[in-house]
Amino acid sequence: MLSRVVNRIYLDHAASTPLDPEVLDAMLPYLRGEFGNASSVHGFGQRARGAIDEARVQVAALIGARDSEIVFTGSGTEADNLAIIGVMHGRSGDGRRNVVVSAIEHHAILNTVKALDRGQPQVTRVAGDESGRIDLARLTEAVDDQTALVSVMLANNETGVIQNVPEVARIAKAKGALVHTDAVQALGKFPLDVNRLGVDLMTLSAHKIYGPKGAGVLYVRSGTRMSALVRGGAQERNRRAGTENVAAIAGFGKAAELADARMAGDMIRIALLRDRLESALIDGTDITVRRNGLATDRIASTSNLSFLGVSGEDLLVALDLEGIAVSTGAACAAGSPEPSHVLKAMGLARERVNSSIRFSLGRSTTAEEIDRAVAIVKAAVARLRRTPLERKHR
Repeated sequence: MLSRVVNRIYLDHAASTPLDPEVLDAMLPYLRGEFGNASSVHGFGQRARGAIDEARVQVAALIGARDSEIVFTGSGTEADNLAIIGVMHGRSGDGRRNVVVSAIEHHAILNTVKALDRGQPQVTRVAGDESGRIDLARLTEAVDDQTALVSVMLANNETGVIQNVPEVARIAKAKGALVHTDAVQALGKFPLDVNRLGVDLMTLSAHKIYGPKGAGVLYVRSGTRMSALVRGGAQERNRRAGTENVAAIAGFGKAAELADARMAGDMIRIALLRDRLESALIDGTDITVRRNGLATDRIASTSNLSFLGVSGEDLLVALDLEGIAVSTGAACAAGSPEPSHVLKAMGLARERVNSSIRFSLGRSTTAEEIDRAVAIVKAAVARLRRTPLERKHR
């Protein structure tokens, strides 16, 4: 049931961000008069092709890639699937059949490798620790000369903790494995450079950077062997068949351009607001609150907190009724009765896992909203901590 609160506060930007007005302006021509198919050779088609080519350059510039290395997909999930399945099929003839992933990956990775588990490849999942980082010693043990691909996300979608992907790449490449990183949550949060990271494949998504839903990207380093996941026409250099969503791709390009221009200022301001939120809830109250994951080495916008003694699901509902939009974890896992697989893989106690809430801030978040949210959270936690008998007599 939707809340009737008028002045709602959106603190779930890790799930999705509002469409930037400039992005909408970039998309509108391809939703109205510019309806051509980008594969057509006439003028209508070539104008659509031009929009895609421009977006390819814009996205490439944001991550230090060549425009020829950008493959547009329908989502970040599709890009993850293409990276995993495409590489495993592409390397099927070289004797490397194993995959190594972290246990704190997004479900787009974990469920894809789970499907691989039913076939021939061996999948190794490397756990993390309480800091939210994976154990690099265990990763080193897991990667061998049978490993085709190592996939470790750059910034975690639940805790915001940043993984040491350059070191992951060094470990993997020492054994001849390719490296993929899901950078969906990292894009637009800090500068990315595929060469400094040392990755061969990188997943991106438009709707996390104030772009449209329905547009993703897989960066594929030149020379990387892989097979197409969606077959048909020759679009995206034979790596992703199907008529392109020109409007969404144009929107992705504009969102990437804006992210490049605004990133530094956005993240400084948002980090201050996140710290304001955490300070008020962790240090400024007698509520028992624990931060999940590192205080440093995380993206500026995300805060994962456990309110001990309170169900995270109950708190989420209570906050929504008061007009505060937050999450208990990944949006793709919403409605699942299972506790966060990320926090479990970090080795946190069940009580702490079950009492967790993810706050994720964005460009539109204000100090006034943070202060109001803090007051509402404190009041909601106090109500939920009352015993059933106390509630009955009120």
